[in-house]
Amino acid sequence: MPARTYRIGQIVPSSNVTMETEVPAILRARETIAPERFTFHSSRMRMTHVTPEQLKAMDADSDRCAVELSDAAVDVLGYACLVAIMSMGHGYHRVSQQRLHRRTVENGAPAPVVTSAGALVNGLHTLGAKKVALVAPYLRPLTRTVVDYLTNEGITVLDYEALEIPNNLDVAAHDPARLPGIAKRLDHADADAVVLSACVQMPSLAAIDEAEQQLGKPVVSAAVCTVHQMLRSLDLPALAPGAGHLLSGAYAEAPLRADTAPAAG
Repeated sequence: MPARTYRIGQIVPSSNVTMETEVPAILRARETIAPERFTFHSSRMRMTHVTPEQLKAMDADSDRCAVELSDAAVDVLGYACLVAIMSMGHGYHRVSQQRLHRRTVENGAPAPVVTSAGALVNGLHTLGAKKVALVAPYLRPLTRTVVDYLTNEGITVLDYEALEIPNNLDVAAHDPARLPGIAKRLDHADADAVVLSACVQMPSLAAIDEAEQQLGKPVVSAAVCTVHQMLRSLDLPALAPGAGHLLSGAYAEAPLRADTAPAAG
């Protein structure tokens, strides 16, 4: 019997070029050790600069994207902009996930919805990480928004680095090889985990394993957490080689937290 193929849908900012590379890369690596196969499908929301105004306007367009992706009968839908969700207020990932899932139900093709913001929160909870250090590409005020959002979810940010890159394509061009050194300079001794990229546009996948070796503790990114939550939403074991401790297999069967489950139709 042939392995099942799952359709992975992503809502991405128009200037995002990373989630459509890192998510497929993680799942292609999984295909080398597991039978399931994946195809990838995207719908885009307009955004070029990471400002509160553009983020708010972009988020308002996410409903259209959810409907478009449900036209393709995707099996799971990922909202690939962490700071857009977090800038809309504490706990907004729950509101967004429920609303976008409702759009897929109304369109006759129900699909679970994962937001990268909710995935980071839930990925850190899955690791049991109560204290973290993180790296983000955003300007300092938006990085503080991320810190405050995590704090509201019971996760203390001991230290962080805001790289202050306003242009979203410049974020994508940031060299991931620099990230382990940046993370190492953070006050991370008491951290339970390190967030190497609190942004789905800043590439980090190639540096996750190296950072774990240098720091001696779990290292995640928004993209890695998103894949973990996508796989668990599909009731698939969440594991993939080369993507750090969260996807090592140690949390392959981790239950979804209640606020990640799709709302009733």
